[in-house]
Amino acid sequence: MTHAVYGLPPGDLAPIPEGAVQVSPFVIDAARLEDMAEASLESITVLAPAGTLERRFVLAHALRALAPGGRLTALAPKDRGGSRLVKELAAFGGQPADEPRRHHRICTLARPAAPTGLDAAIDEGGPRHIDNLALCTQPGIFSWDRLDPGTALLMSRLPVLKGKGADLGCGLGLLGRAVLHATAVTQLTLIDFDRRAVEMARRNVADPRATIVWGDLRAKALPPGLDFVVSNPPFHESGGEDQALGITFIQRAAEALRNGGALWLVANAHLPYEAPLRDLFRTVTTVAQEGGYKVFEARK
Repeated sequence: MTHAVYGLPPGDLAPIPEGAVQVSPFVIDAARLEDMAEASLESITVLAPAGTLERRFVLAHALRALAPGGRLTALAPKDRGGSRLVKELAAFGGQPADEPRRHHRICTLARPAAPTGLDAAIDEGGPRHIDNLALCTQPGIFSWDRLDPGTALLMSRLPVLKGKGADLGCGLGLLGRAVLHATAVTQLTLIDFDRRAVEMARRNVADPRATIVWGDLRAKALPPGLDFVVSNPPFHESGGEDQALGITFIQRAAEALRNGGALWLVANAHLPYEAPLRDLFRTVTTVAQEGGYKVFEARK
């Protein structure tokens, strides 16, 4: 195992060696960059994350995993961390080359013999427990250091649920934990596309009724016969708005719910989810609209 790639960088900007091992938390069943042995890689290509703590964490782990003299290629859109790559890599003791191309910055460097600051960056971007959420979390996960107001609004409007259900896009497990307060809930499947969120949810939701899954709902349907689904679906990917993500969540919920089952969904008020909800559900009720969010109850 001599080459690795983090994320899905554009092939014309950063060609990937054949057989490179995928280590992104957003590629289902990929290896963990954190588990790559020190000095085990000949090269690694990183599509760097936008968030500062997350990006420095990934770059530090990439340098840690490279053999001395191994090659790191790191790239990102200029307005999503790319403009900071040179400075951040230089702070680790490297001398990166920098090339602007197609609104990206592409940096390459050989791993220095004695990189500096790796442990601090890994610690700052790694998992931790934070008191204001009373949860385990990690930078880079959606709403990693605060209760998302949409989730809070949905939690405040949920009825006492019962039977078998699912939490689509479970994140840290806040919503799922609230659902499991109801003793009549017999089973809850929590699913998320972000492997780090799944790892944190497994720490945060210590309930035998919960099954927590790393999965992509765009590729895999849910088991049928559910009594309820709750969701605060994502609507961004690769830095841009993608309404198709939320619509996919709505479709998956409709497929999985039994007749009479209900989807409880919160979304930003500007998102056009009413039409697909009405196409797929017998009744759709706007339960709340405040703070730029809407909560829907959609019954099959």
